[in-house]
Amino acid sequence: MQNWEQRHTGLVMVRLLMKKITLFLSELPARAPDRNVAESDEDVEETKIPKDVKEGHFAVVAVNGEESKRFILELSCLRNPAILRLLEQAKEEYGFQQMGALTLPCQPEELQKILEN
Repeated sequence: MQNWEQRHTGLVMVRLLMKKITLFLSELPARAPDRNVAESDEDVEETKIPKDVKEGHFAVVAVNGEESKRFILELSCLRNPAILRLLEQAKEEYGFQQMGALTLPCQPEELQKILEN
């Protein structure tokens, strides 16, 4: 029974995270038009998504004390129970008010090991 509860909790966390990501992305301005086209500075909107975060990916920062490292993860990582546990810890520690890359409370090496498995 506990395995089912863990899966259910994981699915709930994935749904909450996807809602947060969707809401965040819906509030972003449309991608800026081609800069080679002559337009006034007022017409060109800057995008808030870093260029290294490609479609189907999201950014996280593993932070433990002074040590931090930024990672770009595929959305498929949201199926990993260890990632879901880190997201749950992040929710408890930081809440859902984070902007930009999600902060995960773990050693960067710990997250690297999770991603390698």
